[in-house]
Amino acid sequence: MTDHTRRNFVIGATGIAGTAMVSGAKDASSAWRPKTSNSICGANDDIRMASIGMGRRAKVSIKEFSKIPGVRVVALCDPDEAQIANHAKNFNPSYKYETYTDVRRVLDNPNIDAISIQTCNHWHALIAIWACQAGKDVYVEKPVSQTIWEGRQMVEAANKYNRIVQSGSQNRSDVGLRPMFQWLEEGHLGKVKSVRGLCYRNRQSIGRIDQPLVPPSTCDYNLWLGPAQDQPLYRPQFHYDWHWDYNTGNGGIGNQGPHETDLIRWALGDNGMPSKVMSFGGRFGWNDAGNTPNMMVTAYDFNGIPVFFEVRQLRLKPDVNAVANYRGTRVGIIIDCEGGSFRGGRGGGWIYDKDGNKMQPFKGDGGGGHMRNFIDAVRNRNAADLRCPIEKGHYGAAMGHMGNISYRVGQEASPEELRGAISGNEELLDAYTRYSGHLADWDIDLKQTPWTLGPTLEYDAATERFTGAMADKANAYLHRQDRAPFIVPGNV
Repeated sequence: MTDHTRRNFVIGATGIAGTAMVSGAKDASSAWRPKTSNSICGANDDIRMASIGMGRRAKVSIKEFSKIPGVRVVALCDPDEAQIANHAKNFNPSYKYETYTDVRRVLDNPNIDAISIQTCNHWHALIAIWACQAGKDVYVEKPVSQTIWEGRQMVEAANKYNRIVQSGSQNRSDVGLRPMFQWLEEGHLGKVKSVRGLCYRNRQSIGRIDQPLVPPSTCDYNLWLGPAQDQPLYRPQFHYDWHWDYNTGNGGIGNQGPHETDLIRWALGDNGMPSKVMSFGGRFGWNDAGNTPNMMVTAYDFNGIPVFFEVRQLRLKPDVNAVANYRGTRVGIIIDCEGGSFRGGRGGGWIYDKDGNKMQPFKGDGGGGHMRNFIDAVRNRNAADLRCPIEKGHYGAAMGHMGNISYRVGQEASPEELRGAISGNEELLDAYTRYSGHLADWDIDLKQTPWTLGPTLEYDAATERFTGAMADKANAYLHRQDRAPFIVPGNV
């Protein structure tokens, strides 16, 4: 790809563009830091918001924020003009949004009070930190960060600039889950024995092309990349499939996973972080351009309580419509306690007795009030009112990052080697057996596509670093190398 094809973008041709959308060659190649100021709500106490990143989640974000009295989504931002045009047309074609390709111009605008971020993962931290520095409040979708270090920098920025920063972990506002977790905390099922997070979704191969993908002509590719490294793309689809590339995404455990890892921490009293982590898995059956596992099992030691997270994205065979499940759950968590269990997730769930019989429902609503909770905190300036403030979002994302790190520093392993490594853990052996049956149905040749077995890594939650064996290799993944000038600041 030449610089011309990467940076071929149109200014003013679609009716959306204009001076607000000009990135400027000088601006894009020099260090930038917003001027710190405190935004003040506009006329009649309206909160004026900008929506950053016009992917799939933007439609929900714009719709939900616009329904809240006194909130106006006034600006849309994305480095791809076609994405902006699509949302402006499909959501409210009669409204004249301010439009931007460069998020820095949004943050320069003193008339913007708050932003919602639903960009690719690799942009979340830098935009959120810049927004805090610019005096904007922030709603940031999961995972809040792409690395553990980034998440901590976001927490520091929110605290330093006294900003309201909410993680888009809407399960925290689910009207069924909130009383359910309170019910569990009151001890009705006794002590928690183990917790399991599940992300079982049928996904398709993202494919692979022979020549590097040329980004859309409507996209300023330099701004799309931001902090990510400029690497050739061999996937056919530019948008969305960035999730399955570690340069821009975090795979299954970092896409859907943060919702469940956040629930896991909630189930354990929001108390600390795991002290150990180990993952095994692989990317099986697809032979595509993705590099994140489509089958992965992660085990944590969480203050002596075993915690597991399972990713299964490879559909079942021979039934193309079947989705794997574990004890009737596909996406959600299972909390096993002395006196029974909870199975569910977004939208609530059920309490089961020790024999697996349904006892009590907790019907939820999917957390529809989560954005309203953010706006309420923006108005009263009390971050303590947030149901998932940035630090909780950071910890939930960090659990997924920990699992990915064990996997990424792992080595190829034969079935015999993998079984030997987990032979002392009945839960992991059970998962391995289930996964092996799944792969056998696909006729996977494990000599051609072997398992990856990650080491057991020790983690110090106080320093947010790995210790012990393999620590140096693991810690290398705590903080990525950003592409200049889009560098997450060490001193926020």
